[in-house]
Amino acid sequence: MEAIILTKEQFEGLIAKIDDLSRNFNSRNGSKQDQFLDNEEFITMMKISRRTAQTWRDEGKISFSQVGNKIYYKLSDVEKTMQEHYNKSFAK
Repeated sequence: MEAIILTKEQFEGLIAKIDDLSRNFNSRNGSKQDQFLDNEEFITMMKISRRTAQTWRDEGKISFSQVGNKIYYKLSDVEKTMQEHYNKSFAK
């Protein structure tokens, strides 16, 4: 086995490059994977009724996918909808 000797600067540079690659990989990997919630998980998370969820879908307030009779929501779409309907407080 061969041993390789690095200076402190070379070692720190190598670690910095590994950290950059790791952050890059994690950010790309996270954007491709989106968690889906079924209708039951959605209404439980939002603490709303099934009828309210149906109304939000009918009014176009929330994006969804439907496979057969099953409804799914992307978690990122739920977060986006909440941000779009966010109201700042009036008090200063």
